Amino acid sequence: MAESNPAPLSRNPKVMSGAVVFQGTRVPVTALFDYLDSEGSLAEFLRDFPTVSREQAQATLRRARRALSGHADEDPPE
Repeated sequence: MAESNPAPLSRNPKVMSGAVVFQGTRVPVTALFDYLDSEGSLAEFLRDFPTVSREQAQATLRRARRALSGHADEDPPE
């Protein structure tokens, strides 16, 4: 299944001082990783940041997984 939005992130020097944010929001991507690092859940993150969609968060996690595995240009197996 293809992602409906393969680039769910944006960076603009006028938004959050140029931090990478979830597209259409002012929520820094680092907030997602901070939640998960502190043993929070994806559900908690989405509840606390309702402007971020589940699809955006999941697509971001998939992209991070691919980038860290050295296969950033490949689609994950379905």
